[in-house]
Amino acid sequence: MNDKVKARITGLGSYLPSKKLTNKDLETIVDTTDEWIFSRTGIQERRIAASNESTSDMGTSAAQKALQSACLTAKDIDAIVVATMTPDYTSSSVAAIIGHRLGSENIPAFDLQAACSGFLYALSVAKAYVEAKIYRRVLIVAAEKMSAYVDYQDRSTCILFGDGAAAAIIDGSGAGLSIDSLSLGADGSLAELLYVPAGGAKNPPTAETVAGRMHYFKMDGKEVFKHAVRRMGAAAKAALEQVGLKEDQVEWLVPHQANMRIMDAIAKGFNISPERMYKTVHKYGNTSASSVLIALDELVAEHQIKTGEHILLVAFGAGLTWGAAVLTQVNS
Repeated sequence: MNDKVKARITGLGSYLPSKKLTNKDLETIVDTTDEWIFSRTGIQERRIAASNESTSDMGTSAAQKALQSACLTAKDIDAIVVATMTPDYTSSSVAAIIGHRLGSENIPAFDLQAACSGFLYALSVAKAYVEAKIYRRVLIVAAEKMSAYVDYQDRSTCILFGDGAAAAIIDGSGAGLSIDSLSLGADGSLAELLYVPAGGAKNPPTAETVAGRMHYFKMDGKEVFKHAVRRMGAAAKAALEQVGLKEDQVEWLVPHQANMRIMDAIAKGFNISPERMYKTVHKYGNTSASSVLIALDELVAEHQIKTGEHILLVAFGAGLTWGAAVLTQVNS
């Protein structure tokens, strides 16, 4: 008797704040233009959380939608993993807060930090838990309030980021998207290409760090672009090779929604037509860990993914971190 378990995504949900920050709005804040932003990033607007809206608030809303789509309640979940680089607090975890708000009782819950690659890292953890039969069902939440760490005096970064959350139910049975392969990587020698210089144990908050605007994101855009294209391309090829698939067998490419130029370079490297690359960057900007999962949720909602069709996910983020995954639609 074959009792092997294959993890799959059986429920999805996402949440976007109602407030929109358009390129025209940014023209009144920093020295930039709508044309300049769109031509370089493909972004037209992004969502911004309300001042009293936290990462856990957005994550809870997304989780509730994912549970509903899978016809489950919080009582059916055995563990919660949250991917975020913008937690409510240094401690306690966003996962524990979300678990409480959902009504989960005495189940493990923890945060995972891999920046924009966070969802794929969390997916690998949930897949391992389910396929090792440690937990039957795992809730993944990817939630970010990027606006809390964006310097709106820095036109090179403030144009890029938005807020949002998404969630996925990982189960060992049922119809959904089978998690067929994952390829992950990191390179800490390049950590300072994209980071927040202060606020951690190395540079705790002081009057000087605040005055120096060291609690906001800093980025070397040209170097990040170069590494993003190379690392995501390599991870995607590795994920496809693990399951013996060729590029032309991929129905949909869902890349990290960071910058349209990066996304186009990835698609070109894989000879994937623009029509098969799913995009949300124009309306949400870069929502970090939640980026790929928000896009996946919308893709599944808008298009009928047929049994046997493959979806390739790729992401890249601070750390540096990167990853890719192959998903396949299954009936049971």
